Amino acid sequence: MGETIYSYEDLLEMLDSLLREPNHFWNEFYSNREKGIPFFKNIPDENLVDYFDRNLFKPGKVLELGCGPGRNAIFFAEKGCSVDAVDLSKESLKWAKERAIECNVNINFIESNIFDLEVDEEIYDIIYDSGCFHHIAPHRRINYVNLVNSALKPNGYFALTCFIPGGEFGGAEISDWEVYRIRSLQGGLGYSEEKLKTVFKDFRVVQIRKMKEVKQSNDVFGLNGLLTAVFQKI
Repeated sequence: MGETIYSYEDLLEMLDSLLREPNHFWNEFYSNREKGIPFFKNIPDENLVDYFDRNLFKPGKVLELGCGPGRNAIFFAEKGCSVDAVDLSKESLKWAKERAIECNVNINFIESNIFDLEVDEEIYDIIYDSGCFHHIAPHRRINYVNLVNSALKPNGYFALTCFIPGGEFGGAEISDWEVYRIRSLQGGLGYSEEKLKTVFKDFRVVQIRKMKEVKQSNDVFGLNGLLTAVFQKI
C-alpha cells in the first residue's frame, strides 16, 4: 500500500525517491568544513553585492532557498534585511548559526526541504537562491516556480545563481527525459539564458549574465561556470 500511486503528490514522491540526494548526503558534505569547497568561504556572491551597490536590492524581507553555511543570508542581514534562510542540512545550518552569532546578526534559519516549506503568500521583497535550483529535478520545477511566485510580493525580485551547461564545477548537459533514464542529475543540471527565461517565463527579466570570476578575494565570491539571473514578479 505504501508504494501505491493514488495522487499527483504520490507520483512526485516516487520520482523524488529516484533522484533526490538524501539528507545524510548533505550533512556529510557540510560536516568537513576544512575541505576546499569554494563556496564554504564566508563571503557573499559578487552579483548579490552588485545588486545592492546598484540599488536594485534594498533592505526588506528576504527568503533564501538552500542557504548552506549562511554566507549570503549573513550579507542580507548586514544590509538591514529581515531574513528567513532555509536548508535541509542540519550540519549546514549548525555552521550558519555559528557564523551569524560571530557576525552579530539575527537570521531565522529553517531546517526544511523547500517543498515542505509553509510560507504566507506575497510576504517577501526578495527571494534568493545560490546553487539550489540546479539540484532541483525536472518534475519539481513547477513546484519551485509556484513557491517563488506565491511567496514573492508583487514587483518583488527573485535572483538565482546556477550552473551553466558543461561548466567547470558542474552543469550536466542532458535532457529532462535523460535524467529519468539514468536516474541522476549528474551533480546538478546546466542552464542556459534561454532555458532560464523559459522556466521563469511569467516573470520580467531584469538581468541575466555570467558570474564574474573573483580570484583570491576576501570580500566576494565569484567563479567561472555559473550563471546569475534576476527576475521581477509582475
